[in-house]
Amino acid sequence: MNQNPVLLNPYLFFDGNCREAMEFYKSVFGGELVLTTFGEGPADAHAEPKANSADVKDQIMHARLSGDVVLLASDNPNGTEARNSNPFSLSLEGSDEQRLQTYFNKLSENGKVTAPLTRQFWGDVFGMVTDQFGINWMVSISQKQ
Repeated sequence: MNQNPVLLNPYLFFDGNCREAMEFYKSVFGGELVLTTFGEGPADAHAEPKANSADVKDQIMHARLSGDVVLLASDNPNGTEARNSNPFSLSLEGSDEQRLQTYFNKLSENGKVTAPLTRQFWGDVFGMVTDQFGINWMVSISQKQ
């Protein structure tokens, strides 16, 4: 058995509003949020010249929300649109109905419910939402065994 597991954590990219998004996710999930700006690195730290410029020094180079949910993120300094929507969704699963319902409701604030939380034919309560930052979420509440 491997004693050193590999972790798969979502890493999201934003167009200059990473701080706002990650503070929102902290309000949803709790945990500890650590933010590092591009300006906190050495002047020539990045191969991309724009990442070393004064224009993006206050943008987020790396963010980590650690707790029950782990999310990583940054602003995209390359001037291209950050796309986090398709073809994926982040999935929250568990049997703690109250907690998952709360997550769903908070993620829905200023977002769009694409499938309300409803008991499904397979027995779980399932719903989908696109949050205010364009991130797709699926929430699945399983029956306690």
